Amino acid sequence: MAKFDISNIDRRWIYITILLGALLPLFVPITFAPKISPEVKAVYDYIDKLPPGSVILLSFDYGPSTLPETEPMAEDIMKHAFINGVRVIGISLTEEGALLALKAYSNVVKEFENYGTIRVNYGYDFVFLGYKSGRQAVILSIGEDIRKTFPTDYQGTNIDDIPMMFNVKNYKDISLVVDISSTNTPNDWITYAYSRYKVPVAVGVTAVLAANYYPFIQTGQIIGLIGGVKGASEYEYLVNQKIQSNWGMKPKRIPAMRNMSALTVAELLIVLFIILGNIGYFSQKGNKRR
Repeated sequence: MAKFDISNIDRRWIYITILLGALLPLFVPITFAPKISPEVKAVYDYIDKLPPGSVILLSFDYGPSTLPETEPMAEDIMKHAFINGVRVIGISLTEEGALLALKAYSNVVKEFENYGTIRVNYGYDFVFLGYKSGRQAVILSIGEDIRKTFPTDYQGTNIDDIPMMFNVKNYKDISLVVDISSTNTPNDWITYAYSRYKVPVAVGVTAVLAANYYPFIQTGQIIGLIGGVKGASEYEYLVNQKIQSNWGMKPKRIPAMRNMSALTVAELLIVLFIILGNIGYFSQKGNKRR
């Protein structure tokens, strides 16, 4: 009887198996409850403890190529804020981020409309001031008077005519800055917003950049970090738990958790094939010796 030998399997079948395994969670509701890391929990807890009426500044500094990692972060930060009655000022220090900010906001509004329990109003709960070039200059200008750099919102509405901006002048009126980025813009927020004006800063970045910002947690220069799909799925899980607790509804839109589940399944299959490959290798080696 012929013995099974994994080394004889066409490698294309292995690739197809891994591909199908990665695609499965994107179409079938398969998710894994993530283990929440301290750096993600720190961002969640900080926003969760802000009193209603507080203001956070959310900077959309990512591009289309990193949407699976960064867009869920931005959306969940906004959802968390709106649930708690915290208002959000949106800006962008990158050209690409401006359109993506409006897309993320639109996704959140539509999701909340489906719940039918909370209404988000532009100008009262959220305002997007648009994109401005000159990152350091913009950050420093907000520290003096936000109206110097952003006299209007992205639609051209005078900032003094926007209700939620009536009592917002500079960082003294902002409880937290959150930078969602696929570049090195968090460095500027840390250097010019936190170091000079002492406004708390939280960071959400791609997995490739995440390692660069752990030292800033240890030094207290940022309050926490959301890193890559893993961090995004953890924050999404926490926000979804809050939605279920508050409204008794299980969110259907869970992009970060689905993406993380796809990666998990693919990685488990890769490990499985590595183990089978090694078993086959040592089995062949033993047969040759005999």
